[in-house]
Formats: sequence, C-alpha cells, structure tokens
Amino acid sequence: MKEPLKAVRITDKVYWVGAVDWDIRDFHGYSTNRGTSYNAYLILAEKPTLIDTVKAPFLPEMMARISSVIDPKAIRLVVSNHSEMDHSGALPELLKLIEPEKVVASPAGVKALRAHFHDLAPVQAVKEGESLDLGGDRLSFRMTPMLHWPDSMFSYLESDGVLFSNDAFGMHLASLSRFDDEVPDWRYEAAKYYANILLPFSDIVLALLDKFDKTGFSPKMIAPDHGPIWRKDVKMIMSLWGAWARQKGTDKAVIVFDTMWGSTEKLALAAAEGLAAGGTKTVVMPMRLSHRSDVATELLDAGALLVGSPTINRQMFPTMADVLSYLKGLKPRSKIGAAFGSYGWAGESIQQVQDALVAMGVSTCEPVKCQYVPDAAALASAYDLGQKISAKLKEPR
Repeated sequence: MKEPLKAVRITDKVYWVGAVDWDIRDFHGYSTNRGTSYNAYLILAEKPTLIDTVKAPFLPEMMARISSVIDPKAIRLVVSNHSEMDHSGALPELLKLIEPEKVVASPAGVKALRAHFHDLAPVQAVKEGESLDLGGDRLSFRMTPMLHWPDSMFSYLESDGVLFSNDAFGMHLASLSRFDDEVPDWRYEAAKYYANILLPFSDIVLALLDKFDKTGFSPKMIAPDHGPIWRKDVKMIMSLWGAWARQKGTDKAVIVFDTMWGSTEKLALAAAEGLAAGGTKTVVMPMRLSHRSDVATELLDAGALLVGSPTINRQMFPTMADVLSYLKGLKPRSKIGAAFGSYGWAGESIQQVQDALVAMGVSTCEPVKCQYVPDAAALASAYDLGQKISAKLKEPR
C-alpha cells in the first residue's frame, strides 16, 4: 500500500506539505489542548521551492506529503521564514536528503540557524524587498522582526497572491481541514494565539497592518505556519489582529483567583455579582481549574482584571504568582482592576497582588480584604468593588 499521507493543493502551484501534531498539549507554557499543525508549503515552480519545514520528529510525514507530488530531490530552493525549532527542526536532515541549490533566510535567521545547528550547510541571507526568481515566478521577502522572533520574515508568491506569514495570523489547532472556511470555530483559537504569543508586539503588528493599508498590499491567501490557511476570511483575520493590537477593552471583566478554605472565593463571587448587576460581562476563573493561557485569552478583549489570593508563607498563593508573572510578560494595556483576598494573620498577599497589577500598568481601585471568613460587611465591600469597576468601564477612556 502506498503512503496515505498526501499533499493538499492550495493553488495551481502551491501545496501544503506539513504535519499535524494531535498529541501536543503544552507549547512552552501555552495550553494547546486542541493540538497544532506545523505547516510547510511546496511551490511547484520551474525551481521547486519549499517554504519552511516541520518539527524534527515530523520529518517523515512532511517527506511523504512532498513525495505524493514530486520527488523531494527535485526541490531546488528552501526558504526558512522563521528559525524556531517547530519550523526548522527538520531542516538539517532535510538538507542531507535533498541537497538543494540554495537555502535562504533573513539576516537574523541566518545567525539563528547557525546557532541552532552548528554544522548546517551555508544559508544565504535575503533582505527587505529582495526577491528570488523561481523560473518565471517571483518570491519576494518582507522583513517582520519580532513577529514574533527577531528573524521572522514573510515570503510572498506574487503570481498566486499567497503570503507565507510564518507564525503571524496562525493558531494552534490540529485538524484535517486545511482552510479557514472548513474550520467554523477558529475564532477562539485565533484569539488565544494572539493573546499568548503576539500581544507584547502589538505596536509592531499595528505598524505592519498600517504599512499594508498604505501600500495597498492585499494578499489573496495567507498561509501561516500553524493552523488553517486563510482563503475566505483574509480581511477578517487582519481586521481582528488590528483590533486585538489596539487593546481597547470592552465592558468585560475577568476575575482570577485561588482559595484555600473558600473565603477568597466568596469575595470573588460577590465581586462578580456586583459587576453583573452593573451590566458588565464577567468571566470568573478559579486558578485551580483554569490555565494561565486561557486567562490571557479572556483578558484580550476585557477592560478589567480583578485578582484574588489568600496568603501562604507571607506570599501570594503560588498559582496567582504564576498567572501574574505570565500576564506581566504579555504586557496587556488599558486595564482597570483591583486585588482582593482573605488572610489568616498578616495578609501580605493582597498588597503583593495590588503591586503586581500596578507593575502591569493596571489602573487600580482600593483592594478588598478580610480576615478569615468574610462577614456581611466584607461581602458587601466586594460587591461594591464590582459595581465600582463596572461603572468605571462605562466611562469614556
């Protein structure tokens, strides 16, 4: 029986030849509970060209898909848009197998590939606006540093209007469907990907989209290195990225907390009631059940963040230290919020949470805290905090 793995035709000249990772559940701290794909693309030009590779263990899958279309040894050019190991891991072994004429990457990509693979065959640098002649077809390059690594670049097949965008406009989603219109529930995964990977680089995203707008650049398709290929909702995903990058919070609040004996949870639920009474969409996320990357996703379009922690060993609860450290690195903007919590005797955690929120740039309200089990007055204070934040979310900002 022939190998069942097949390439998927994208245009008359372009094929998807990547791999699907059904098993992965953690991507350096990001919960990938729906797996992912490692997308590679084959251009059947006069000089057959491969755009990116796959994570090293998936080389056989990629080779099988390439072999369903052409002899892999016919590939003459290899482009590395991004040197991260999920896209370059298979590169050294691939080069030994096919011996192409040329491998190209951005100048920073050349340095990164050398640092990754010390005996890698020479890689040629390409620069902004440069292009390669594939034998009648042209592949042009746009440098996109910090989307999301220093080496990142886009490749654009001018004849077919296909933008190979490496990690930009991607998502972690394992699927046998290759196109956006075949994946009706893509929006949450797209938001999660932006919130957890691209959010710190939002200014760069806005500059890129502005440049596209000013130059009239409008690809027919966007082919990212993870997730489905955009052929129907190209303009929509670009518009969503613009909205996410601007970080204009909506009338939505995220309450994140952990609890030891249920007291901090009581405060969290009272604050949620106050927010809801004010008409604010409220998401309550107990960290014993929630993942930090899902918190970041919910916070993407939220205007408020409330964080509750009990005190343990004169510190905030470990789960809260984890999520706050993670969120700080993502640099969310334009949020209001507050700390709250119950404590036994000293209660340092509430101020530590408040300080962490201030360090993140959150505009904070006065914390709410109580000793041991909250009484009616403490619950009323938490409820009032929710109402106060709800009112603030409705003020012009």
